[in-house]
Amino acid sequence: MKRLALHWQILIGMVAGIAAGYLLSSFTWGGRFVIDWVKPFGTIFINLLKLIAIPLIVSSLIKGVSDLQDIRQLSRLGTRTIGMYLITTIVAITIGLLVVNLINPGSFIQESTRTELMGSFGANADQSMSAAAASKNRGPLTALVEVVPDNIIGAAGSNGNMLQVIFFVVFFGIGLILIDTEKAEPVKRFFDGVNEVILKMIDLIMLIAPIGVFALLAALVAESPSPDIFKALGVYALTVLIGLAALIFLFYPTLVRLFAGVSYGRFFQGMGPAQLLAFSTSSSAATLPVTMERVEEHIGVEKEITSFVLPVGATINMDGTSLYQAVAAVFISQAFGDDVTIMEQLTIVLTALLASIGTAAVPGAGILMLVIVLESIGVNPAGIALILAIDRPLDMCRTVVNITSDATVAIIVGKSLGKLTQPHPKNWDDNL
Repeated sequence: MKRLALHWQILIGMVAGIAAGYLLSSFTWGGRFVIDWVKPFGTIFINLLKLIAIPLIVSSLIKGVSDLQDIRQLSRLGTRTIGMYLITTIVAITIGLLVVNLINPGSFIQESTRTELMGSFGANADQSMSAAAASKNRGPLTALVEVVPDNIIGAAGSNGNMLQVIFFVVFFGIGLILIDTEKAEPVKRFFDGVNEVILKMIDLIMLIAPIGVFALLAALVAESPSPDIFKALGVYALTVLIGLAALIFLFYPTLVRLFAGVSYGRFFQGMGPAQLLAFSTSSSAATLPVTMERVEEHIGVEKEITSFVLPVGATINMDGTSLYQAVAAVFISQAFGDDVTIMEQLTIVLTALLASIGTAAVPGAGILMLVIVLESIGVNPAGIALILAIDRPLDMCRTVVNITSDATVAIIVGKSLGKLTQPHPKNWDDNL
């Protein structure tokens, strides 16, 4: 009997997790049971994915860079990748500002709801504000300095230092290109082997994906605040979701259709499991191994492209996060009764663009960067307490946008460099 396709298994796990979370939460002991006995399995699943993130980036990027014939090829690939990422991020921010100005969700916030939320989440808001304040007074070139690690072993010890690892790996790959081919070959073969092992580990981890997402969703439901708060912030959430949906279902499919000739069906069939996993984990970094596998084997972008474009995208390309920051900044300003001028909205575009580059590819990192965006337009950052109640569900949705954007750029760059082929029919059958 044919095994149920992965994306269906994950979808079943998600639905079952939500149902179990609601059911168990109806008992006085249920919430504690989910947190103590169910949530740990979701944490283990995310940890397994994060465990292989650094080894995957090291092996795949070294392979991708060293497979290029010369520095000019790397320059061409890097320029197109960064350029596309900047374009998609600017479009995402612009869409967010258009939607939030049309819907005006801040006008729906009642004073009583605002007071309740500020009281419930003020501590978390203070924590995010303190973290942002620590980086507020940094020099203008601090971000550039932090890209270059002084100890690669130390940098590789945390997934939050992904950009430093990428810098070293690309530098290492350039060195491989420039030395004698005969001496470089053993090193390339070693990392090719490591890459194959990591990909097999991904296959093994994905066997427990349905269990992992079941645990994550059950815990999310059990830990959620009261339904009344969700209703009060429903318009804001709807505003964010409309913007994210416009990117996922209109903007990205149109781009890959126009510039890469990839059909709507092929795009979503190929990306489905990665999108569901991104929704479950809220982490672009944790989803990266699956994103790379889907784009390469199920859409047909050659490994030479995916091994460079996607790890870079998981680090610096955060379209969903950027759109959310734009909507949230205007929403909080509206909730406080302040109008956001055109100049302030242009400031949001610039600040959110720069913030997205520095946003870690882990759950909840967008909240920290939102503090910086709010301060750039003179809005009290304590206002983030208004949205913390529903940030996690929206974080799940915007992570889907982040990885879909990464895949879109990989497909277009692959097509422009002649590295996009039709995937093997077997990979299509897996999605049916």
